[in-house]
Amino acid sequence: MGDAMTDAAASASRFQVLVLNQISANGLARLPAERYSVGKTLAAPDAVLLRSADMHAMAIAPSVQAIARAGAGTNNIPVPAMSERGVPVFNAPGANANAVKELVLAAMLLTARNLVPALRFVAALDARSPAMDKTVEDGKKSFAGFELAGHTLGIVGLGKVGCLVADAAIKLGMQVHGFDPHITVDAAWSLPAQVRKAASVADVLKNADFVSLHVPLIGATRDLVNADNIGLMRPGAVLLNFSREGVVNEAAVLAALDAPNEAKRLGWYACDFPSAAVNAHPRVVALPHLGASTAEAEENCAIMVVEQLRDYLEHGNVNNAVNFPQVAMARESAYRVAIANANVPNMLGQISTAMANAGLNIHTMVNKSRGDMAYTLVDVDSAVNASVLDAIRAIDGVLSVRYLPHAPG
Repeated sequence: MGDAMTDAAASASRFQVLVLNQISANGLARLPAERYSVGKTLAAPDAVLLRSADMHAMAIAPSVQAIARAGAGTNNIPVPAMSERGVPVFNAPGANANAVKELVLAAMLLTARNLVPALRFVAALDARSPAMDKTVEDGKKSFAGFELAGHTLGIVGLGKVGCLVADAAIKLGMQVHGFDPHITVDAAWSLPAQVRKAASVADVLKNADFVSLHVPLIGATRDLVNADNIGLMRPGAVLLNFSREGVVNEAAVLAALDAPNEAKRLGWYACDFPSAAVNAHPRVVALPHLGASTAEAEENCAIMVVEQLRDYLEHGNVNNAVNFPQVAMARESAYRVAIANANVPNMLGQISTAMANAGLNIHTMVNKSRGDMAYTLVDVDSAVNASVLDAIRAIDGVLSVRYLPHAPG
């Protein structure tokens, strides 16, 4: 069989999707049964769908063409290794944003009103004691707090979550300062006009009663809040970290919480990342990774990432891949080739030449790059022979080639 997949074979083929975690049923329902087989024990999957499973120690089958995480972070996936194979890694940025926003607000209220020690106090009461009411009245003075209205929230990272937190804080009567040197156009449109632009992370730390971090964990953000800058925070200020554990240096936080000088003492640290270092501290609120743990967020993430995965497998379009450029091209032909390659000169020329030498007419083409990675979609006017695909694969720098014939309708 010298020819590549025919239209009939393509329409009859089934994609195999390996699922590593429990995924929302409404998300999985977006994979039609006539075209997709979904399971937890597939030997040669075309794609992997997961949430928090750690793939770093896994032997990822050569058949895998895409990985999709029903969530925002991809630290549990070997992204560089997948890039070398020309495999996109999809995520669902913003799908759990409302859940995270609400948890940040909850943490602000827990700390502002001293609710955690108040709950501990009540839990320790002897309900059988006739003096309990008096004990409550005498003890409540220790937990007096303050209201959010009129205080200042500083936000570092103005993506979807940061913008939602800013909007909610403004509606609660707070002033908001925000810093994000890489804010996207979409985020800028979503940002409330009342947010005051900060010049730096230091500017945010110096001028806020609460500081909320909403950044990815990369080299530039590791220990973003550290021993050198945490002392800039206002006395009694609250640091909130519901992004990634590594963006805050825990040793610096503990030192600031226990500073002997009250004028430099941090009020509270609230985070979604329990650890041996911070858990026992009385002014730490550490939650067990609850940021996206709502039924709504899990469903939103699953639906979003499944639709992205399906669009890639069937049409080669790339949306929200952490290691590929955004590429989408409407179908103008039944014959499509998708190529991932190193971002080097003359790649398009070599791909076009390979197709021209086979007598193929290019109907339309789109090529985009992102760092070292480039991605090309080509629609041609007739079926593509397997030898042409092999010729493209043989080009130095080509990482993966997929043929995506599509039955009309």
